[in-house]
Amino acid sequence: MILTVDLGTSVTKVVVWGDDGPVAVGRSALRCTYSAGNRVEQDPGTWWPSVVDACQEARAEMGARAGAILGAVGALGFAAARQTFVPVAADATPLGPALVWSDRRAATEAFALAQSFGEEGADVVRRRTGVVLDAGSVAAKFAWLEHNDPATLRAARWLLAPRDLVAWRLIGDVTTDQTLASATGLFEMSDGGLGPLLPGLADVVADLLPDAVPSDTVVGGLLGGPAEELGLAAGIPVVIGAGDRACEVLGAGSSEAWPMVSWGTTANVSVPVRHRLEPPRSVIVTRGALGGWLLEGGLSAAGSLVDWLARLGGVDAASLMGRARSSPPGARGVIALPWLGGARAPWWRDTARGAVVGLSFDHDIGDMARAVVESVAWDVKRCLESVTEARTGTGTGTSRPEGLVLGGGGASVALWPEILTAVTGLRAFRRRSGEAASAGAAILAAKATGVHLGQGAEVRTGTAAELRTGAGGGAGAADQAPHLDADLSLFLERVDPVDAEISPDATTVACYEKLRPAADAAAAAVIELGR
Repeated sequence: MILTVDLGTSVTKVVVWGDDGPVAVGRSALRCTYSAGNRVEQDPGTWWPSVVDACQEARAEMGARAGAILGAVGALGFAAARQTFVPVAADATPLGPALVWSDRRAATEAFALAQSFGEEGADVVRRRTGVVLDAGSVAAKFAWLEHNDPATLRAARWLLAPRDLVAWRLIGDVTTDQTLASATGLFEMSDGGLGPLLPGLADVVADLLPDAVPSDTVVGGLLGGPAEELGLAAGIPVVIGAGDRACEVLGAGSSEAWPMVSWGTTANVSVPVRHRLEPPRSVIVTRGALGGWLLEGGLSAAGSLVDWLARLGGVDAASLMGRARSSPPGARGVIALPWLGGARAPWWRDTARGAVVGLSFDHDIGDMARAVVESVAWDVKRCLESVTEARTGTGTGTSRPEGLVLGGGGASVALWPEILTAVTGLRAFRRRSGEAASAGAAILAAKATGVHLGQGAEVRTGTAAELRTGAGGGAGAADQAPHLDADLSLFLERVDPVDAEISPDATTVACYEKLRPAADAAAAAVIELGR
């Protein structure tokens, strides 16, 4: 048995994994606070209680079997939200609210940091770190703290992500992993692993960052106190795990030919590649959990945008998505631009804001909801096109993906895969659990602790076999990227097999092809308004 903790932005998930997949799942909601100045904060005091609550929910789901099942758990592993951090004192006390990844207060600092690298400073930083230096970047927010709250930085011993603070509580030691560190944009890219801190960008925080280890590292044994709170045996190995996207790539079975698309608080496109290349303008480059690199398009919003519209309409998100199904492709002329907190991939324009165009009196909230989902799919398609163009130009990739693999909670909501496949023209595979990030964390924990990964595994479906061997007889995931070797692939098929293929409807694909020029024109116009 393996227990995984996925510390997200809006929810903490605990999954207990057995030989044939999830035995129990527990969830605990997390809340962000939004305020003027594009601030998004979270109370770090809620992180550990959310883990305990999620474990209690999983324990309740197991009923009378809980003691025996949890007693058989042999390892604990993490998936983790990235680019959220909090200053922490030497005694593990958080020194204020956490700055969430979507916080964009640091526009002035981002501009000043870029200028310090010369006239093309932002491009220089992108080429050297793989990460965009903008108002939401970790480096810019560190600089904001230095300028606006230097006393907190002076009192801090560490700057930690949510996972790192929770792991400290579990093992009594401070560490992070290379995928979280690489996403900060503070480290230069290096084919040999995590490179050095970029001079001039991270000087102020160099002594506040924990050491970064590979994602499949056992960082300690579970201490008695937290073990009792979670209902686990003391001393079991704790595996540091990886960032949520790196875990999702593993858990979805992604490869270069099969990009991962995730729908959660936001949406993300991730393409694992073996060799580092200069980042295309639309995406960033981060380390993969088991080597290699991820080309990532992290969008501005997805589920959070649906939740926002649901609150405005006085309905719950599930009902709103149901209303969206009653609207036809193209939402009867309504076009949404999902950039309420600034445009991230593929645009990277801090000053852009969301918009809805084409509204008339005969439209309803269902049309707006469908337009919101379509807007996310359009940005996914733009990211995929940019990555394909960049890889083709370097001679390292194919002209077009063969299909998509799905991650995030949205994978189980029928409307999202329907719209995504129709907009992109690509079929998509979905795995049984719907918990790709947690499955990736389980893979890392299994590898780190020496579980017999391939024992007893069988390929259960034709679609799973196709993903592993490659469509049309091409190379499979194990050959495309260093993420899933044969044993890891067998382990994944055993605990979380593919259970659905969503193929695009040809008529709807043709409809969206006709709608593309209008969607692009609206996006370009709204982006220009944000200059």
